[in-house]
Amino acid sequence: MINERYSGKAFNEKFLARLTSKQVKELDKEDALVVLPIGAIEQHGPHMPVYTDTLIGEGLLAQTFEHFTNEQNIWMLPPLPYGKSTEHLGMTGTMTLSASTLQAVVSDIAESVKESGFRRLVLFNSHGGNHDLLNMVSREIRIQTGLMVFRLNSSEGHGLDGVVSEKEKKFGIHGGEVETSMVLDFKPDWVDMKRSPIDFVELPEDNQHLYLKGGCYFAWVMDDISYTGMAGDATKATREKGIKINARTSEFLAEVFEEMSRFEIEDLKKQPVR
Repeated sequence: MINERYSGKAFNEKFLARLTSKQVKELDKEDALVVLPIGAIEQHGPHMPVYTDTLIGEGLLAQTFEHFTNEQNIWMLPPLPYGKSTEHLGMTGTMTLSASTLQAVVSDIAESVKESGFRRLVLFNSHGGNHDLLNMVSREIRIQTGLMVFRLNSSEGHGLDGVVSEKEKKFGIHGGEVETSMVLDFKPDWVDMKRSPIDFVELPEDNQHLYLKGGCYFAWVMDDISYTGMAGDATKATREKGIKINARTSEFLAEVFEEMSRFEIEDLKKQPVR
């Protein structure tokens, strides 16, 4: 059974952990890119698994690596399934690390990547609660190790255009139509659509600027914005939508990873014109 999980190009050809120490040592590190997936285990409403964020990250990478040739020097590490999910504390099934613990774990892994001779590391994140911390951590790793460090969220790209409504794009941030559709594609038996709710955040009518994330932000925990533990309209989720979202997103991620593998930070500075 476990053999079925570790299948496909991502695991058979591009999974760094399946190589021997000697094979890792012999890899050409000059243009190599190491991808560290970071997810979460946290409640996602009454209809979705607590493994949702990590599953989405794994599923997207499995599809993304199908776009690569054997010659492309891009490698995947095993996913870190625990993240900073303190905004969901007190809700059953949430297993969280503190901010300081997650920072320490990611930093230690990065140091090991450096010690193995690699030059590039991407922190590939599939949980919204990790965003801010990983942005900060990536710079600290750059300072401490000299690695070229990249940050990429699984939600980047334009995979939602024409698939879900503008309201869902803006407010369906957790366990809604988007994530439910994606999991219906990756692991449909793990979703209970009979229990899928509708639960949207209601910002004040006179609100002009404040939002749940971004540059004009108010701090919140899940209990502040939802009765069900999710945000969005999960009843509109379908596997067909998930297939479309996942395919578009994985194509975009493949392009980004390829660009990262060519990037040289030393090329950014030019001699000033006097």
